[in-house]
Amino acid sequence: MGRPEPPRSHPDSRRPLVHRPVHETDTLEAFLEGAHPAFGGGFLRRVWELLDEAVGRGVPMSLSVAGPVTASGQHYAWLNPLLDTGWFAWISVTDAICYHDAHRALRSVQESDFTEAPLFGDDAELREEGVIRIADLGFPEDVLLDTDRWLRELLARDEFQRRMAGPEFRHRLGAHLADLERASGAREGLLALCRRKDLPVFVGAPADGSIFLNSMRLWAEGLPNGRPHRFELDLHAEVFESCAYHAWGLFESEARNLGTLVLGGGVPKNFNLQPEPALGQVFELAGVRGYLYDVQITTAPVTDGSLSSCPPAEAVTWGKVDKDHYRKTTESFQCDYSVVMPLLTKALLDKRERLRRRHEVEGDALFETVPEARGYLRPNEGERLFARREELLERLRERLAGRTPNPRTPETPCSRS
Repeated sequence: MGRPEPPRSHPDSRRPLVHRPVHETDTLEAFLEGAHPAFGGGFLRRVWELLDEAVGRGVPMSLSVAGPVTASGQHYAWLNPLLDTGWFAWISVTDAICYHDAHRALRSVQESDFTEAPLFGDDAELREEGVIRIADLGFPEDVLLDTDRWLRELLARDEFQRRMAGPEFRHRLGAHLADLERASGAREGLLALCRRKDLPVFVGAPADGSIFLNSMRLWAEGLPNGRPHRFELDLHAEVFESCAYHAWGLFESEARNLGTLVLGGGVPKNFNLQPEPALGQVFELAGVRGYLYDVQITTAPVTDGSLSSCPPAEAVTWGKVDKDHYRKTTESFQCDYSVVMPLLTKALLDKRERLRRRHEVEGDALFETVPEARGYLRPNEGERLFARREELLERLRERLAGRTPNPRTPETPCSRS
């Protein structure tokens, strides 16, 4: 499959507005495409259209997400179902997302421990009661303390007493969480799902979270008693691994292109976008392009100059987004993603189910009449890149060893006479 042609639907195309009455839409797809003619609704419609097109074209996607989605149970509601499709090849998150993912796996924690909390209530009273608040979510502080104890016991095991890249660490952590969830009867969490699907999990700022805080305690306590804590995250290897997956997407995947869905901003977004300049500018590898599809949902105002608010058009100047098609294949929607992602995920999954039922009747002839069905009906197992990591790392090393120096790089100067 060559580089996809740019989509036909975009505000620059001056197409007529569609404003279908909501009671005349019988699917979420029709609702999003017909009942959101302009303004904020128009942005939501364009986000849907780009996600629909990227999935239908079979473009491998990365996902970056910031915010406490696992503490609030949003991974159960929409994130896990979205990742379970196989459409996403890797994810970039925070250490906090990984940490909060462990809570519900513990036998000592019940789903009833997580309750609504007033946004503007008496937080001093909550503190006296031992309740932790995240926006309108509350849960006992004991949930944190029990998670801390479990993490320290786990990280002290021989299995973790060595240096490793972050995706391997989270892959191993996902295996232990899956065992806990089965034993406690908890639903499958985010890291357990990523382990099952060999979906690499990246964390750009691992020291900024409670998993690392507990490792730090083991390190500090091991110094005076002569029993050093040897667990260490290899940040060089983690960044290089992200580059290997990006190189696979650009040069070896069937689509020869990549898309990304950015939810929120911060470090997860920046880490997610960094492999493009790393490959093209730092390694000076020829032929590196930015993301073809870039869909961003963020609350940060563009005027603050932060990476969180940086739209895809600005990212083009950094080489992170495809300069040839960005006007028709990117969108930045200023919105709280927790409001719209359940809706968008439901619409994508509903369309896949409709296409699956048609495929059962029509067979592969469906792909001739509805080409996007091929992308939607990709195998659920996904790309399983973590299982191929050693192969893809070696491929990137070979590619770098045989690269031609970037023409902008000056030749080594001759020694002066």
